[in-house]
Amino acid sequence: MIVKEEFLSRLRKIFDLNLYEVRVWTALLSRGVSTAGELSSISDVPRSRTYDILESLEKKGFIVMKLGKPIKFVALKPGEVVERVKRNLVKDAEDKSKRLEKLKGDEVLSELTNLFTEGVKYVEPSDLSGSLRGRQNIYNHLDMMVRDAEKTVTIVTTAEGLNRKLEALMPSFEKARKRRITIRIAAPINQTNVRIAKELAKVAEVRNLEGMKARFSIVDSNQVMFMLLDDETTHPNYDIGVWINTPFFARTLEQLFELAWQKMKQVR
Repeated sequence: MIVKEEFLSRLRKIFDLNLYEVRVWTALLSRGVSTAGELSSISDVPRSRTYDILESLEKKGFIVMKLGKPIKFVALKPGEVVERVKRNLVKDAEDKSKRLEKLKGDEVLSELTNLFTEGVKYVEPSDLSGSLRGRQNIYNHLDMMVRDAEKTVTIVTTAEGLNRKLEALMPSFEKARKRRITIRIAAPINQTNVRIAKELAKVAEVRNLEGMKARFSIVDSNQVMFMLLDDETTHPNYDIGVWINTPFFARTLEQLFELAWQKMKQVR
């Protein structure tokens, strides 16, 4: 059996398998039914590891063990594997979510919070900064900033970025609104995002930003998050954001933004 390494690499990423697992699985797919010894020879996986790999694949829903001797393993249809893996992922995510939810009232969280609070006492405000790689990580951090906001949230984004804000931040925007946080969002408004702009206008003041392309956020005139790359030409995995706790720069940037904000047309 000859399977290109590029194809194996894609399978590993899609199904979250290690190299030995993907080799044994594709080897079994090529045979339909096979023994561990045969799969070891076909896949070039050490015989001492093959049974462990097959047991792992069985637990993950990729294969079935056939009753009888010698022990054989049966490949499932790829379409069925996809459905099983999807169900297992959903169940696993739900279980992990429940465990994390229980932490909210647990002493473990209190201990962790104490560690963080004590540690922050010895940190200069200007040292609280960092870079974030990947759009999902950027939005996770921005979501945290919105949830922790005490007074104001200012967001400047692109036309496409406005669409993403609704999906990623709307729940936190709604909660911030209930806490009477002032939320301002500026972005180019066009036919592709006017509906989104009106939806966001329910929880924030949204204005049309014309003639400028920027991506940054300011929270409480203290924290600044700005993106370094053009979201139209950058893959989400390679997007980069920089977060800084800097009242001096945050207030200066907010004052400059205020001049532009007054000239923008509000979306209703």
